[in-house]
Amino acid sequence: MRIGLLDLKSNLFLSPLAGYTNLPFRLALREIGGLDLATTDLVNARSLLEKNPRALKLIETCPADRPLAVQLFGSVPEEMRDAAQHLESIGIASVYVNMGCPVRMVCRVGGGSAMMTELDQTAKLVKGMVAAVRIPITAKMRLGWDEQNITAPDLARALEDVGVAAIFVHGCTREQGFSGAVNLAGIRAVVGAVKRIPVIGNGDVTSPQAAGHMLGQTGCAGVSIGRGAFYNPWIFLHTQRYLRCGDLLPGPTFEERVRVMCRHLDLMIEVFGEEHGCRLFRKVAPWYAKRFGPANVFNKRVVTVGSKAEFGKILADYFEWRKQFLDERGELKTPYQSPPLVASFMQEADAAQRQRIPVPKGPVEVW
Repeated sequence: MRIGLLDLKSNLFLSPLAGYTNLPFRLALREIGGLDLATTDLVNARSLLEKNPRALKLIETCPADRPLAVQLFGSVPEEMRDAAQHLESIGIASVYVNMGCPVRMVCRVGGGSAMMTELDQTAKLVKGMVAAVRIPITAKMRLGWDEQNITAPDLARALEDVGVAAIFVHGCTREQGFSGAVNLAGIRAVVGAVKRIPVIGNGDVTSPQAAGHMLGQTGCAGVSIGRGAFYNPWIFLHTQRYLRCGDLLPGPTFEERVRVMCRHLDLMIEVFGEEHGCRLFRKVAPWYAKRFGPANVFNKRVVTVGSKAEFGKILADYFEWRKQFLDERGELKTPYQSPPLVASFMQEADAAQRQRIPVPKGPVEVW
């Protein structure tokens, strides 16, 4: 797949989830495979130019985290242009302009979904960014502000005209926030609105089948996955195989899930330090445990973990407790093998009929 000057090895993308898709998580996903271009959390252009420590931490990267796009928001053309130039100068591969964030504090300053209500102004802002850098400028949008104001097709056309290299579209409106089913017909309308640039669909992709369904129903060139990756870090590898060969790889073993979880913690500590890394990991570990079978003992303790040594003790105690649910081969006994919630996520391709993965709890002031 090609976006501007970028030749990509995969048409599967990591959608940003504020507070979760940080450097450790991106590295953990890249090590599993199937992912090429990933995107940072939401970064305020002004804060980046002012070298705010929090903004700089959000764009932290390393050679193994390539190619990387930085997700910018802002409504001041000069700030967005200068931020794009700065990102290009430090080796970032692409700038991803957020026009989809529904949160009030972002919209009230003219960023996020508010950009979908002022098409001419938004196109002018983006045109200045495109003219200032060689790296591709992409845009992430929703279908519109609400069902009565579906502006995504018109905005996509306007942005293509000013040089945007790709459109990422979440098939929901701003009014829906993070609830409601994705509207595949809405994404298909955006695909039909542009002539030359790829459109990448987003929303409710929680399994390889759902990714294939979105591609088939919308004609989009790629799929961007957010919550599905957090629930199942193997989704990129498995989806890549499914799209190429039509079959599903077997799910990872319990031991492999634990290995990746431990690797994720190691990366958290490496990037954020032991104390802060463990504190951040408290909201991550229970998502891994959703696929462990019975895990209530583990979940109750891991949400207070404060050190790597303590995590090791929690894990060892959990292994011992979990033995009561295993058969003579060391496998989960039949009643615990495939919880209904897991089965529905992995087997049903139609997003409108599937149970939905909840939005992870996080920094609402950013979301």
